[in-house]
Amino acid sequence: MARVAGTGIDVIEVRRVTRALERPLIGARFRARVYTAGEVAYCEARGRQRFQSYAARFAAKEATMKALGTGWNRNVGWSEIEVYRERGRPPTIRLNGKAAEFAARRGIARFHLSITHTADAAIAHVIAERDD
Repeated sequence: MARVAGTGIDVIEVRRVTRALERPLIGARFRARVYTAGEVAYCEARGRQRFQSYAARFAAKEATMKALGTGWNRNVGWSEIEVYRERGRPPTIRLNGKAAEFAARRGIARFHLSITHTADAAIAHVIAERDD
C-alpha cells in the first residue's frame, strides 16, 4: 500500500528566472548549478517560451525539496533533482546523487508532479509517496 510521505508546492515569477539566466556574469553559472543538461535541452527547444519552462522546473525543484522535508542544503542539490519528460508522457521527478540517497533513507519510492505556467508565473506541486 502506498502512503503520502510529503507534499510541496512552489510558485515563482518567470521574470525572476529570466533575469537570473540572462545576467551576463552569473547566468551561465546559475544555469549549470540549477539545471541538468536534459532540462536545459528541453527548455531551449521551447523557443520563446523557454523561460516559462525554466521557471516551471525551478518551482518543481523547490516543491520537491519541500516534499522531501528539506530545503536546499547538504542533503539535496539543485541539479540532483531533474524534471524529466518522456515524449507523450507527463513530467516526473528523477533524483540522483545525495538527493536520491536522502529520499531512499526516508523510504520515498516515487513522486507525482503537476506543473503549470503562464507568461508571468510558474507553479509546481509535488507529492512524495512511499510504499508501506
